[in-house]
Amino acid sequence: MVEKLHEYQGPIGIFHTWRDVLKEKWDNWKENRPRSLLQLLQSLGLAKNPNDSPKNESTPVVDMQNYSHIFRNKTRRELIRISAAVMGLEFCYAAETAFVSPTLLKIGVDHQHMTLVWAVSPCIGFFVTPILGSLSDRCTLPIGRRRPFIILLACGVFLGMVLVPNGESLGHWVEGDSSQDNSKFWPVFFTILGTVLSDFNADACQSPTRAYLLDICVPEDHAKGLSTFTVMAGLGGCIGYFLGGVDWDSWKFGEMMGGHVKTVFTLVTILFLVCVTYTITSFKEMPLKLQKYNQFRVVINNSDSNEDENKDFKTTDISLKSYGTLNEITDDIEHNEPLLIPEHATFVHYLKSIIVMPNSIKLVCLTNLFCWMAHVCYSLYFTDYVGEAVFGGDPMALPGTEKKLLYEEGVRFGSMGMSMYSLSCACYSSVIEKLIKQFGAKRVYVGGLLFYSGGMFMMAITGHKFSVILFSWAAGVMYSTMFTMPFLLIAYYHSTNKFSSEEIYEGDKAAEHIRGLGTDVAVVSSSVFVAQFILSMIMGTIIRLFGSTSAVVYTASFLGFCASIVASQIMYLDL
Repeated sequence: MVEKLHEYQGPIGIFHTWRDVLKEKWDNWKENRPRSLLQLLQSLGLAKNPNDSPKNESTPVVDMQNYSHIFRNKTRRELIRISAAVMGLEFCYAAETAFVSPTLLKIGVDHQHMTLVWAVSPCIGFFVTPILGSLSDRCTLPIGRRRPFIILLACGVFLGMVLVPNGESLGHWVEGDSSQDNSKFWPVFFTILGTVLSDFNADACQSPTRAYLLDICVPEDHAKGLSTFTVMAGLGGCIGYFLGGVDWDSWKFGEMMGGHVKTVFTLVTILFLVCVTYTITSFKEMPLKLQKYNQFRVVINNSDSNEDENKDFKTTDISLKSYGTLNEITDDIEHNEPLLIPEHATFVHYLKSIIVMPNSIKLVCLTNLFCWMAHVCYSLYFTDYVGEAVFGGDPMALPGTEKKLLYEEGVRFGSMGMSMYSLSCACYSSVIEKLIKQFGAKRVYVGGLLFYSGGMFMMAITGHKFSVILFSWAAGVMYSTMFTMPFLLIAYYHSTNKFSSEEIYEGDKAAEHIRGLGTDVAVVSSSVFVAQFILSMIMGTIIRLFGSTSAVVYTASFLGFCASIVASQIMYLDL
């Protein structure tokens, strides 16, 4: 009928009909559009609308069979799947740290400006990552709180991994035939853009990935889960750096892919996509609305997880995990029922909770800051250090010259050394849980940092190929330590609701300190951005004053020692 009408109306009539429809939709949108950042976040389900009252909403019905996995212990295989995303992130991180600095030096960026490139991402990440963590604590999307952010940041990583190896070619294509032979603006621009995208998103994505693990696992599995998380990170780095150490230029496959760097980035990008997909399809998250508006008896699987899932379930009167949410849970003593205390905090209050924190968390953040500064020295500039200081090469030398060939050989050898550090991280992570139980968290934390400091000092003194491989294992121990211990402490503080040796946040007092697990995990994780920014601003000057890239390893040793001193002051309670 409409088609017949259009035949009678002709093209002009059809145009007027479409115009009226579009005008009506435009008027409706103007009337209902978000008029502030807070309203925009509320429309996307990332912020709470104070006008939405639970009393006026029907209570969602929870099918406990769909979420029973949240309240039972996980097998090692399940923890591996939950942690697969960080393995993919480490694939990308390995390619980035091994080849971005040599790539920038290759296209004409000097050491002073090359180190400043690494400052761009932390400037963004330091402010954005904690806010993303706070938003993930309040995200009301049906697929959960953490997975939407994992997917979003993973897309940023993918785009960056495409730009870094192809930035030079894309830049020359944009310049076209009119470009000068010595022009390098667009190649440098696209390479730096890819570096910033991959670096920021890879670092930021670790926070929701880690929070997802802690949300899905019961508190008893946190240590086991975090150690598995770190093992997967170590394996990802090991494989990623190993791929970078292979001389792909001598293989026909590498020639077909466009050279060594493009081959490595293509392989790690494919592995990254597989790993992230494997994780986000593992376990369903309980949407925040179900956590907020339902008080129910938690179903716990009392049978072995390898047995039939249809066996009897045991129920117990325990409330939802309070950490990581924006509603505090307390007990009604008279009726012995969990009660939810609604909070009406503004977005400013959430931002304030990022800045104002207990001293216990401040010390964890400071320790993690020194740890990341020490690790950034090693990871971002290590292959350049091996290529120049150990092999005696020159990144600015002409292609085919001896100095250039020595530098490229040194970069590949340094990548192999970093593969050993990642393997060490995976091995040490497999036993760190047992070490914590036997010696205590404090000795394991401080001891791991001192071990790294000593190893880097010995590497700097010897400056030999053998020391590159041997003492890189010390870096793996420190990386495993800082990947596990800070977040184990944060999860422990939240699960016990205890942030000092004397003070317990509960009841009305908890409402004054709006602390979400995702927020605190993101705040601690943001130490990497501060560390990277500081090192990026000063490392070029340090190398120039020292006269050698050996300054990188000496600085890493000193900062590792500083981290061990601060770690000795952390509140460990009975962990």
